[in-house]
Amino acid sequence: MKILIATKKPFASEAVEKIKEIVQNAGYEFALLEKYTEQSELVDAVKDVNALIVRSDKITREVIEAAGELKIVVRAGAGYDNIDLTTATEKGIVVMNTPGQNSNAVAELALGLMVYAARGFYNGKPGTELKGKTLGIQAYGHVGSLVAKIAKNGFGMSVSAFDPFIPAEKIEADGVKVYNSVEELYANNRYISLHIPANEQTKNSINYDLLNKMPRDATLLNTARKEVVDEDSLIKIMEERDDFKYVSDIAPDNAELLKEKFPGRVYFTPKKMGAQTAEANINAGIAAANQIVNYFEKGDVTFQVNK
Repeated sequence: MKILIATKKPFASEAVEKIKEIVQNAGYEFALLEKYTEQSELVDAVKDVNALIVRSDKITREVIEAAGELKIVVRAGAGYDNIDLTTATEKGIVVMNTPGQNSNAVAELALGLMVYAARGFYNGKPGTELKGKTLGIQAYGHVGSLVAKIAKNGFGMSVSAFDPFIPAEKIEADGVKVYNSVEELYANNRYISLHIPANEQTKNSINYDLLNKMPRDATLLNTARKEVVDEDSLIKIMEERDDFKYVSDIAPDNAELLKEKFPGRVYFTPKKMGAQTAEANINAGIAAANQIVNYFEKGDVTFQVNK
């Protein structure tokens, strides 16, 4: 078996060494493609591999069709919208992610961005504190639940959540209020933190009607995916409400326009930074390697996302 790490944005060297050790100890061949600049390099590299570890790399139909021996792809991270699941499924290829490995890094960034917004982006003028403020969590998964825990226990915020896929009792056990609709969540929280995936149901779902339900001095925080926020709605709400702020770990397509029109009310990290810690980088890479070995050795498909 040949296992390839293919990453435009490389893992930390420590992560690569640990992945290599896991792969070779299992008796498999290890291969590495880093910092490639053309998609054709990836297409060439996958032709004889049986397993693939990627980060945000685009695993398109072209890549999958070139990989005639490919059995499994693992995305080192939670999101997997960079992988063509339809084609992978057609070809009988298992696709997995590594949920939870980056969660703490993303949660800490979310709270850091929240503080940054509350303090007026450190503009030298008086800001506000987070203590006692209301925070709504949209999607109470690995990251959302950690954001809630830190905000509630560390900052003294009043936290609520909406997630139709998580039992209310589980959320309430964390001391978090549950709302039964996303409209209620937005209407009752000054801060909203997004942790939803980008899919057909969620793309552009954060629209004007939802945003306009938020109380005065509202801040929308996005460490999920840019596609979930409707950009036209975002412009409209910010034109109509000079109290509204938007901070995101993913710059929207109209980022330059937003920064020009609403200075001091928007902020976007230079590139997606949520999982960019040494710890998350190493943890996700190791998890990906172990999942591949467990798949080949035991048929373990615990984290398969294209069932």
